[in-house]
Amino acid sequence: MTASERAARGRAARKRVPRSSHGGFEPAPGRADPVELLELQARTRVAELVPIRHGRMLASPFAFYRGAALIMAGDLASTPTSGFTVQACGDAHLSNFGMFASPERNLVFDINDFDETLPGPWEWDLKRLCASVLIAGQDNGFASSGSDRAVLATVASYRSALTRFASQGNLAVWYAHLDVEPALERFGGRLRPRTRKRTEHEIAKAHTRDSVSAFAKIADERSGEPRIIADPPLVVPIGELAYVSRDALFARLRELLDAYCRSLPRDRRTLLTQFQLVDFARKVVGVGSVGLRAWIALLVGRDGRDPLVLQLKEAQASVLEGYVAKSRFSNHGRRVVEGQRLMQESSDIFLGWVRLGPEAQETPEERAGDFYGRQLRDWKASAQVERMRPRDLCDYGRLCGWTLARAHARTGERIAIAAYLGGGDTFDRAILAFTRDYAEQNRRDYASFRSAVESGRLPATTGL
Repeated sequence: MTASERAARGRAARKRVPRSSHGGFEPAPGRADPVELLELQARTRVAELVPIRHGRMLASPFAFYRGAALIMAGDLASTPTSGFTVQACGDAHLSNFGMFASPERNLVFDINDFDETLPGPWEWDLKRLCASVLIAGQDNGFASSGSDRAVLATVASYRSALTRFASQGNLAVWYAHLDVEPALERFGGRLRPRTRKRTEHEIAKAHTRDSVSAFAKIADERSGEPRIIADPPLVVPIGELAYVSRDALFARLRELLDAYCRSLPRDRRTLLTQFQLVDFARKVVGVGSVGLRAWIALLVGRDGRDPLVLQLKEAQASVLEGYVAKSRFSNHGRRVVEGQRLMQESSDIFLGWVRLGPEAQETPEERAGDFYGRQLRDWKASAQVERMRPRDLCDYGRLCGWTLARAHARTGERIAIAAYLGGGDTFDRAILAFTRDYAEQNRRDYASFRSAVESGRLPATTGL
């Protein structure tokens, strides 16, 4: 189709699904009990870590929202969609955006979590992002007007970015990226002095967050060989895991690492084989991800001052799979990696996937499963959402809105979506109405969750 025909498709979709129809949220009849959904997820996770997940979600309505991607996926499935599909993140909340290093050693800003990625409606990602903006504003004690402005800024940024990308060629869209330091130099004058100073501090700190700093934090040398330091239950070296032999598990995980290496491009495999594996540990990561197995592998290069720390994280079925077509990939680790490469302009040089095969034992640590790997740290840093003021949240929402639009433009009908959105704020206002209603639904779900913890139905360990 020509560009004008694609735009006509987008405008025609307004008749089938008016932009105003996205406003508001009503729970669907027979909506699943949110506590039951969390219990369902817990069945496939490491049982001893599930209370930590619940404890982290208990911290606030925003923390609960971060772990409630499965709950919201069911809710989004009942909302209107224009019919245009993109490679969706599946969990596009504020804390899943951040800074990291590109292979060219530039600090870039992008989406940084793809555990739930799958082709799906673009509206679902945008609604999850915007609801997170409103919920974060409420948690930070903003007046309703401040939270509303941040939501409208986020939607407007997404809409205007899609419009720009719709006018650009395919290569221009594919190469579009956001280098953090040039952007701060260009737009930093808009920031409050205190915010700019904090941002500059976070950028400087990000440059120190690499395998060398990770090694200094998590490892020391025992008997002349580097070993990962225990910090249970958050970091547990494999020799300290119950019901499993260190030697047996080390051998299984070495096989896992070798198979993961084969998923990398040849140049990256060559680089990785120059490092020697010395230790493994299980690590607790994130909020919603807690309970999924996450291994950190400690390797050394030319000497003990040349470390590499990799993370191999379990990937299960996307929360979207019950509502859209299943993944074309049989390995969920590969699903995550392929989706990440589609949506990000730059990805970790060690991004790869692997399966721990069916011959694995049925202990929690050794059971079969899919994993994806990357560096544990490579200048990675996230914004401190809980410290933001209304103007900060507006600016950050704009940044995330642009970034999400860029990701969607790479894989979807950007011309049709831009034509559907239009140049006015009709869609923006509808999304604001949706986020207000969904924030209230999230508060009700959070209250149900708290009650389940207080009654003993859900185990929770706080402070970790």
